[in-house]
Amino acid sequence: MTQNAPSVESADVSPSLLDDRSPIAAERPSTGRLIGIDLARGLAVLGMYSAHVGPDVTVGGPMGFLLETARGRSSALFALLAGFSLVIITGRPDPHTGRAGRQATVRIVIRAVVLLALGYALTALDTDVDVILSFYGLLFLTVLPLRRLRAGTLVLVAAASALVLPQVLYVIRRSIEDGNWADAITSHDPLALLSGTDGIVELLFTGEYPVLTWIPFLIAGMAVARLDLTRPGIRSRLALIGGALALLGYGGSWLALRLVPHALSAVASATDGGSASSAWWSDTVGTPEGRTPLAWLLVAAPHSQTTFSIVGNTGVALAVVAACLTVAERMPRLTRLATPVAAVGMTALTVYVLHIVALWFFSDVWYVAAVDGDGLSALPVLLAFIAGAMLLATVWTRLFRRGPLEQLLHTATRSARIVK
Repeated sequence: MTQNAPSVESADVSPSLLDDRSPIAAERPSTGRLIGIDLARGLAVLGMYSAHVGPDVTVGGPMGFLLETARGRSSALFALLAGFSLVIITGRPDPHTGRAGRQATVRIVIRAVVLLALGYALTALDTDVDVILSFYGLLFLTVLPLRRLRAGTLVLVAAASALVLPQVLYVIRRSIEDGNWADAITSHDPLALLSGTDGIVELLFTGEYPVLTWIPFLIAGMAVARLDLTRPGIRSRLALIGGALALLGYGGSWLALRLVPHALSAVASATDGGSASSAWWSDTVGTPEGRTPLAWLLVAAPHSQTTFSIVGNTGVALAVVAACLTVAERMPRLTRLATPVAAVGMTALTVYVLHIVALWFFSDVWYVAAVDGDGLSALPVLLAFIAGAMLLATVWTRLFRRGPLEQLLHTATRSARIVK
């Protein structure tokens, strides 16, 4: 990539779960600045590898800390970048209108449906991975009506949704715990019957990535995409905002859990021995067993679905994006060294799907290493997955414009061209 790109607004951005265009295969000047987005996406994918394949965080020490840092925050970064790509497709800096706008909307709808189906197909493999693709499909449809909003408005919507929706989800989950209305919906839900899951109830409320509390990540990514990332100081501001949000989310949770009477003990009791003292940042706190206490809303563990967790995870994601953009813009040597990671970001859908298929195919080998081993036994398996993904992605992106699944996704959306 060259460093003299005139503007991000005109760049041909990276393929993600949404996009279908390549930023580095042709080495064009207009794409130089967005290699940072590919780099961030690659880090997000490899971070999810560590969560799904790597040793358990209970190994402790520096390795355990690094593994725990990736838990949840990688998928949040991935979601934020998906929002970025959605804006690229629907028009940046100005939203497409007229026929172009309608075609872009149909393209995203088709992609969402494909991701929904692909996610359920991977879920049917019955691995230990909570597959995110089906949730992403519904998330894209949910935020699509916001595609024409400006950056400032998107920031306000993201902030409001982060403040309100976790509390709404808490009330809904409590009502599910106390009643059987969710079961009644699931029993008549065609999506549930076809997929063998809890269908729309799981996607919206009870799953690992409930749409209700993952919306803020995509909207935040949409807001970032609306910014002129070529403006002086914009990356520094993103980094500062990200750091402030991380401090507010994790630090606020730490304070609240210790200042609110009996909060820590309530969390510890609900998680049956989970590490309540680390509930302000770590998934080692576990998940509530039985009725969820009100004190859970003060937790900031990455998958806790609380306001504190969303704010903290968004802050980390923004800081990573800012750092990757800075590396791509200011550090050409380091950027070249990171090309394999950026290549993973370019083929994100393909390498994500491949690692789940590989876990299914080599389930016995992985189980022996990760479960029956001595804690770090899964580390060689993780390193093999990472090395394999980077090698395959690097070779493929040197030969082809799109990853194999990205190409199939692109082909599936060609019908959008007939929209008038």
